[in-house]
Amino acid sequence: MSNTIRITKEFKFETGHALYGYDGLCKNVHGHSYKLAVTVLGNPIMEASHVKHGMVMDFSDLKEIVNKLIVMPFDHATVLNVNSPHRELADSMEERGHKIMRVAYQPTSEMMVIDFADKIRAALPKHLTLHHLILRETETSYAAWYASDQ
Repeated sequence: MSNTIRITKEFKFETGHALYGYDGLCKNVHGHSYKLAVTVLGNPIMEASHVKHGMVMDFSDLKEIVNKLIVMPFDHATVLNVNSPHRELADSMEERGHKIMRVAYQPTSEMMVIDFADKIRAALPKHLTLHHLILRETETSYAAWYASDQ
């Protein structure tokens, strides 16, 4: 009998970005209070002598992975696409002491959640599956990535 369980941990971070070539206000450098929900799929450990007995994954282990790969690098950083003229903006801001996250994509919520999924999947223990991510940019707008859609 399989007891497949999904566990979710939520994270918050503040990040700025600008969308090069966009036809609206988001072409300007601005920021969001992002909320990221990370859902992992697996079976609880059933070995009574195991220190993580009854857990799919220790929430603190998941927290360590996501904080290292996503929260710490992106928190209070400005995310800019360096495959655009924003490379010059990134250079200029960085020279002035700003924290810049250089990416090779348009830093929309949609593209950021793909990037986050790739990073988290690579770091998870092999017996676990990244089920889905939800990256909330505002209270009413979010992008979702589901493994089943890939």
